[in-house]
Amino acid sequence: MTSTNYDPQNIFAKILRGELPCEKLYEDEHTIAIMDIMPRAPGHLLVIPKAPSRNLLDIDEDALCAAIKTARKLAIATKAAFAADGVTMQQFSEPAGGQVVFHTHIHVIPRMDDVPLGPHGGPMADATELKAHADKIRAAL
Repeated sequence: MTSTNYDPQNIFAKILRGELPCEKLYEDEHTIAIMDIMPRAPGHLLVIPKAPSRNLLDIDEDALCAAIKTARKLAIATKAAFAADGVTMQQFSEPAGGQVVFHTHIHVIPRMDDVPLGPHGGPMADATELKAHADKIRAAL
């Protein structure tokens, strides 16, 4: 089920087609996981279903299940990689819900006790730092 409002030129669709670079952590038949270039905490990553959908409100249930399974796998690896105290998972749907990129995606963010999250859509991370964080997560997978 694809929304009539789905824009195939969104940044994640371009990443999925190989038109834009990313720091890829994981890929399977239905999903990819990449580093968020504007992380709210070290190790912040995104799980993106390959099937086109705008958000939680129109995603196919099988694609959603695949995305959640991948998010769980990456949450476990990321928690271990960063010796985190916990993990926050977020999914924003529509502008009023905080969504900025209109292709379904799940944020997976390792959390440390008493350390607040950075701002949503904050500054871009240094590419070298992102790669180092990605290497830690890939090693934990």
